[in-house]
Amino acid sequence: MDGLRHRAVDLTFALAWTVVRRLPERTVTWLFRLVADRTVRRNGRGVRRLRSNLATVCPEATDADLDALTLAAMRSYLRYWQEAFRLPEWTNEQIVGRVRTVNEKNLRDAYAAGRGVVCALPHLANYDHAGAWAGLTGMPVSTVAERLEPESLFDRFIAYRKKLGMEVLPLTGGDRDVAAVLTDRLRAGGFVCLVADRDLSERGVPVTFFGRPSRMPAGPAALSLKTGAPLIPATLHYDGPELVITFHDAIDPEDGAAAMTQRCADAFAAGIAAHPQDWHMLQRIFLD
Repeated sequence: MDGLRHRAVDLTFALAWTVVRRLPERTVTWLFRLVADRTVRRNGRGVRRLRSNLATVCPEATDADLDALTLAAMRSYLRYWQEAFRLPEWTNEQIVGRVRTVNEKNLRDAYAAGRGVVCALPHLANYDHAGAWAGLTGMPVSTVAERLEPESLFDRFIAYRKKLGMEVLPLTGGDRDVAAVLTDRLRAGGFVCLVADRDLSERGVPVTFFGRPSRMPAGPAALSLKTGAPLIPATLHYDGPELVITFHDAIDPEDGAAAMTQRCADAFAAGIAAHPQDWHMLQRIFLD
């Protein structure tokens, strides 16, 4: 049964990557919004978790406010998928032209110093678009991807992100230890971007996130401390047709790994609180 389900999932994504990019953008936008609205009405486990997470972000929201926010967040999440299926067909000018940045100097100055840069970011808006933008503006990205099932679907995502100009390393099962490869990239002056608001190992660093206990990956801080590359949190949000990338101040390495990870969590919280509808967190993240 799992084999049939995995094959169905893979075929669905293959069909989407083939068909969605060929449809008019207005039609695709309508279709994905329809899917988002129906998903919210079904109120499955992911939607309930999304609403619960958003309730923590916006503790003073009424039930009606949370209903509207959950719908907006699901529409944002489906916008991510819509763009994922269409991004490979965008021109370089479209990829760069649909991005607006805040505090970009924080990133460019750090990168120009030649020690590499570690950028940590949460599941906000479209980080794939951000990675493609970085590569096209002179900072090719190395990143890590969680293995998916079936393996063929994982391979499709690797190929998709490679087509956008990113080097994608599997979190597990690669030819080399992923931390060692990322260390090499940073010591060569490279740009490593890691989505870091959810701990997949259950061995993450304890943090306080929106006043509640959580865990976040130690990787960004550990790589920064090991290589001397500055750690810069980034947060994203949508503004009409644009993706807005905000680069926060670099985190002082003298604080140590635990404090650096907490500082990342604080930067993430600031970006999420400002644009909660673009936080695509349908999984459990708070520990209490």
